[in-house]
Amino acid sequence: MDKFDRIYALHKLLSDARYPIPRTAIQKKLECSRSTFMRLVNTMRDYLGAPIEYNDNGWYYDSNGEHPYELPGLWFNAQELHALLAIHKLMHDLQPGLLDEQLKPVQKRIEHLLQSKHLGSGELTDRVRVLAMGVRTHADAFQKVAEGVLQRKRLKLHYHARGSNQTTQRTVSPQRLVHYRDNWYLDAWCHKRQALRNFSVDRIKQIKILEQRAEEVDQQTLQDYFADAYGIFSGKADHTAVLRFSPIAARWVAEERWHPRQEGEFLADGQYQLKLPYSNPKELIMDILKYGPDVEVVGPESLREAVREKLKLALGNYEASG
Repeated sequence: MDKFDRIYALHKLLSDARYPIPRTAIQKKLECSRSTFMRLVNTMRDYLGAPIEYNDNGWYYDSNGEHPYELPGLWFNAQELHALLAIHKLMHDLQPGLLDEQLKPVQKRIEHLLQSKHLGSGELTDRVRVLAMGVRTHADAFQKVAEGVLQRKRLKLHYHARGSNQTTQRTVSPQRLVHYRDNWYLDAWCHKRQALRNFSVDRIKQIKILEQRAEEVDQQTLQDYFADAYGIFSGKADHTAVLRFSPIAARWVAEERWHPRQEGEFLADGQYQLKLPYSNPKELIMDILKYGPDVEVVGPESLREAVREKLKLALGNYEASG
């Protein structure tokens, strides 16, 4: 009996009972230990608002003369529901062969939960959708990249960079896999550049796992390099973008999280000003451009000029054709 089944079973016991029920009788019915029983009680009290009380005779629901307590049909919050469905989708889309045997039991448990009668007997996956945008087909390299990361071995790559349209050969010490905006990336120490680099897994054209042990980079260094700046185009943040959004766009942007260290405020005229650190502006510029006339780059001037140039080039496409 899993946690959800026990919650429903305990709810039914207490709802149907005319008198308090001894703890030992409940434990026997639920097939659980005393500590498990107490965790269930605390969960139901703290997260589900269940009026569970105790006296010398046992445990019971205290309705205080009001309507009998009922469990909510679904007690996930938005983040928990997204996480559950995202895990299910990730495991469904996982490259064949990677940890198949180890992950099968986990996948079965998640599917059992999603198909549970407590969550609508399979309705959840039909009625709630998690849409992936901009997903790129993963290269066959994914499995070897993952093996290199987990086994701590160096990788020899033939990597095609979209920006330069060039293919280079690299030997890297893989540090970690990153799933970002529905695509996979590899954080690694590049022995060619003698520096940390980020690689899009779908652009790895050839890969070989080497016997040589991967060089280790401590977690704090990885965090400082890859997590400090805006987005996946990381590096130590050395600039702060100041963006000003129109009152209309502010309705959305004010509730969005662009960066863990962002600062935002509404201005007197209804505009919303957002400040955030960045290093490589490439991805930041893409996110700025999607707001079109509803955003202005206040600073720094280098970012303002880069966005202005992109807009000129875009306008040129239409002027040339018109």
